[in-house]
Amino acid sequence: MKICFAASSGGHFEQLMMLKPLMEKYDSFIITEKTDYEVTAGTNKIYYVDQINRKELLFGVKLIWNILISLRIFFKERPDIVICTGVLAMLPICRIAKFFNKKLIYIESFAKVTSATMSGKYLYKYADQFYVQWESMKEIFPDAKYLGGIY
Repeated sequence: MKICFAASSGGHFEQLMMLKPLMEKYDSFIITEKTDYEVTAGTNKIYYVDQINRKELLFGVKLIWNILISLRIFFKERPDIVICTGVLAMLPICRIAKFFNKKLIYIESFAKVTSATMSGKYLYKYADQFYVQWESMKEIFPDAKYLGGIY
């Protein structure tokens, strides 16, 4: 079984790194955003997509570019499962996985206690397993699983 761990930079990536024991247990790789700082994830392969913001002028172009990059990564690595902590730049790999009948596990951000991320709202209907880190989030995502924080 091969697992793709996907997260944007910053706090989302830090949350993903809390799952490092899983990364070490299974054949896995990481997808994250290109940023100015170096990402370290031990021995895992790391792939990069462009950082995007839905309010920027070239949003559509960058999203299409990220879809193409994500397709290339998907066909190269052939993951069975995608585990994602968000956000926008990771949507392509999540949707590609579901299109090819792979499992999608989404973990809503620890920072979200009373409102949902846009990525969470979008992927809720596609995720095979959807986790929230605060019990209060079950009001927003009633079918989600609450197991506490991953920190």
